[in-house]
Amino acid sequence: MTGCDSWRRLPDGLTLTRWRAADGWELRRFGLAPADGVAPRGTLLFLGGRGDFIEKYLETYAHFQRRGWQVHGFDWRGQGESGRLGADKTLGHADDFSVLVDDLAAIMRDVRARAEGPMAAIGHSMGGHLLLRCLARGAPACDAAVLVAPMLGFAGAPPSGVARLIASVACAVGRSGKPAWRTGERPGDSRRQTSLTSSRERYADEMWWRAANPALALGPPSWGWLRAALASNAAFDRPGVLEAVRVPILLLAAGRDRLVSAAAIARAAARLPDARLETLAKSAHEILRENDVIRDRALGLIDGFFDIRAVAS
Repeated sequence: MTGCDSWRRLPDGLTLTRWRAADGWELRRFGLAPADGVAPRGTLLFLGGRGDFIEKYLETYAHFQRRGWQVHGFDWRGQGESGRLGADKTLGHADDFSVLVDDLAAIMRDVRARAEGPMAAIGHSMGGHLLLRCLARGAPACDAAVLVAPMLGFAGAPPSGVARLIASVACAVGRSGKPAWRTGERPGDSRRQTSLTSSRERYADEMWWRAANPALALGPPSWGWLRAALASNAAFDRPGVLEAVRVPILLLAAGRDRLVSAAAIARAAARLPDARLETLAKSAHEILRENDVIRDRALGLIDGFFDIRAVAS
C-alpha cells in the first residue's frame, strides 16, 4: 500500500462544500475531479458507513479518480462534520432512517443532474443499506451500484422480531438516547480494529484523522439508532420491495464480518432482479480498508463490474 502519510491531507482537487437539505440541515459534501490526462469515465457517488467521515476513504477516492471517475460524497446527517442528531455528541443517534434516505435521494438528484456520462454509486455498510433503500423507492436511479458489506442484518443478533422488540422496549423506558452497546467501540480496543480490518496501517490512519479533528469521532450507536436500523431493515422484508429494483447491483460480503449478517446479504442478492454476490472469505467488515490482497481484489471486482454495467441509461 502507499504510505499512510499520503492520506493524511486532503488531495489537490478535492473541494469541500456545505449542502442544505429541504429542512435546512447542513451536510458536508466533497467533489473530486478525474485525474489529469485520464479519459473521463463518469460520475461516482461514494457513501460511507455509520460513524465514517469523508477523510477516511481518501485512498479509495484516489483509486477511482485515477480511473477517470468524478467522485462525490458527503458526511451523513448526524456524523462527521454534518452535525449530531442527539444531545450526546459522541453518540450515533437517529430516530428514523427516512430522513437519511431523503438526504441521499436529494443529493443523488443533484449529482445526476450535473453528471457527465454514466452515474454509479458505492455504499459501504449503513451507506449500502441506505443506497438500497433509495433504489427501492425507484428514483433517482443510477446506472450501476455496488453494496460493500451492506447493513441488511446484524451478525449474531437474535431474530429480527425479537431484536425490534428489545430495542422498542429500551426506547420506551427512556434509553433512546443511550448507548446500545459499548464493547469494542473504544478506538484503542484491539477488538474494534480486528472487527473492521486486518490492516493495522489503515486502522491507524482512521485514528490519526479522529485525533487530528475530534469533531469527526463518533462512538457507539444509541438504542434509538438501533431501533431505526432494525425497522429500516424490516422494510426490505416486504414482498416486492427488493424485487422492484432494476439497477444492476454488485454485492460484496466479508467472510469474517462480525458486524453485519452475510446471510442477510445473500438473501437480498437472491431477491434482487439483477444482482451478483461475491464473498471475500478472509475480509473483515471494512473490505475497502482491508490489507492490500483483499482490497485489491475487491477493487478489481468493482472496476470490472462498472466496466460492463455502468453505462449511461
